[in-house]
Amino acid sequence: MAITSAITSKYQIHIPKEIRKQIKIKAPSRARISVVENKIVIEPIEKTSILDLPKRLAKYTKGKKFDIGSIRDLIDYSDL
Repeated sequence: MAITSAITSKYQIHIPKEIRKQIKIKAPSRARISVVENKIVIEPIEKTSILDLPKRLAKYTKGKKFDIGSIRDLIDYSDL
C-alpha cells in the first residue's frame, strides 16, 4: 500500500489511518525510525514495563549492573 502524505515545514509527517490500522499503532506511542537502502522505515515500539528500566538506564550507570531488588529496598512504603 502506498499513500502520499505531506511533510510540514517542521519535518512532521502524518501517518494515514489505513497504515496506522495495518501496523496497529495508536497514539500516544513511540516508533523507531531508520534508513534502509535510502528508504525511511518506521517501526512501532511496544510499551515497556518497569522491568525494562535497567536496560534503558544502563547508559547512566556507566556499565554497572542494575539490580531491581535493591531499588525495591530503597522505596518507602510507609505512606501507602
